[in-house]
Amino acid sequence: MDRQEILSKVDHTILYAYASWEDIQRICKEAIENKTASVCIPPCYVSRVRKTFGDQLRICTVVGFPLGYSVTSAKLEEARAAVRDGADEIDMVINIADVKNGDYEKVTDEIRQIKECIGDKILKVIIETCYLSVEEKIAMCSIVTEAKADFIKTSTGFGTGGATLEDIKLMKKHIGPDVKIKAAGGIRTVADMEAYISEGCARLGSSSAVKILNDMESGNGY
Repeated sequence: MDRQEILSKVDHTILYAYASWEDIQRICKEAIENKTASVCIPPCYVSRVRKTFGDQLRICTVVGFPLGYSVTSAKLEEARAAVRDGADEIDMVINIADVKNGDYEKVTDEIRQIKECIGDKILKVIIETCYLSVEEKIAMCSIVTEAKADFIKTSTGFGTGGATLEDIKLMKKHIGPDVKIKAAGGIRTVADMEAYISEGCARLGSSSAVKILNDMESGNGY
């Protein structure tokens, strides 16, 4: 698997709370130079990035991040604002409390509303696998499919665990044919990236993929 094949599936990500405009500009330039799938940034920077970089890159941002327990109306307003500011893709966090309470209809309805709100923009649904049982993960595969989201995503990167190959295999078995998979959290080597892509991931969320792959190409590591 060559370097560019991997990079074309990477959402080059910076979501820590203290990210400065200098940090944001750096990863945007890296995303453009390395032709990553998108750059994933905090919502407060979406408008500025669109004005600065125009259509040179796809902009992804987050909704209900990272805990997911915002009320639906707040998530909808976040999504509207993100699209208005120039986002191409939205990564939303489900209400994990609703899943734990078995209120699957509410979870489905929230995802459906956000997808309808953003129209033809890509919606990725973060289910935060580290907090879910196998049965809940399977239920979320059905819910994401029913709600017509574009992707199911493993993790925020802020939980107690990130992506695992076991979860990817489970998702691949239970999602519908129109739903893709994004792995995020703990992807730190080229071997990790290759393994997740080989298992069927269409996207990888990573803050370090570009550096790892560039180091590999320059002979400084693998």
